[in-house]
Amino acid sequence: MTKQFDNHLGIIGWLGGGRWGIERYLYIIHRVAGLGVLLFFMMHIFESSVRVFGPDRWNAAMNFLDSPFFKLGEFVVYCGFAFHALNGLRLILIELGFAVGKAEEPVYPYRSSIDVQRPLMIVVMVMAAVVILAGGMNIFVLD
Repeated sequence: MTKQFDNHLGIIGWLGGGRWGIERYLYIIHRVAGLGVLLFFMMHIFESSVRVFGPDRWNAAMNFLDSPFFKLGEFVVYCGFAFHALNGLRLILIELGFAVGKAEEPVYPYRSSIDVQRPLMIVVMVMAAVVILAGGMNIFVLD
């Protein structure tokens, strides 16, 4: 006899993670943003090394990187950096015990997670949104 489990969530459940909480999505976005910032740094080192080949190559590279496509890419990297930095500060506060709450019996749902960590998450995400909006204004409007 084989057990058969119905897939109640379908493709949406596969893409969305089913019953994942917001913290799980923040974990994934934090990892992706960190990899994106690392990729940007490697590309920046490669782009800066063009200077070795002389001023003509350098000017050609800078003219190529001055397109609107790269301006949008610069904003995406800025968004990833802002999110990764502020979410990292939130994680440091949690790991050091400043945002854990009082010790209690570990019964689900964990009250310290809901009462302390969730409001901290909301504050940090609002701060990230404000920093991203300010950076977007600087990149697109004031430039």
